[in-house]
Amino acid sequence: QVQLVESGGGLVQPGGSLRLSCVASGIIFRRYTMSWYRQAAGKQRELVATITRFDSGGRTNYVDSVTGRFTISRDDPKNTVNLQMNSLKPEDTAVYYCNAQHSLLRGSNYWGQGTEVTVSS
Repeated sequence: QVQLVESGGGLVQPGGSLRLSCVASGIIFRRYTMSWYRQAAGKQRELVATITRFDSGGRTNYVDSVTGRFTISRDDPKNTVNLQMNSLKPEDTAVYYCNAQHSLLRGSNYWGQGTEVTVSS
């Protein structure tokens, strides 16, 4: 059974920081591209950040609105992907979801349950 469990969300003031974590089980983690998505109320889910497999270079990519403020990283021995979020803005408020996509098997795609981030004074 595949599980992705996110943690680290919460309420933070503008300009503050949060670190989200996602722990995966039931998959061979190192074979997956890992991503963070977010969905704000009334909006479509959007891709925030992606990190490829280490043996594919561990390349990262970010949506323009978070470039320079967010950092995605992975720890394969711990089956964990993190999202360090700095200089948070009210528009970063959303539910953040972890996603695992197998690098070769398109049908092997999994989602976590989400963790809520609220940026407000």
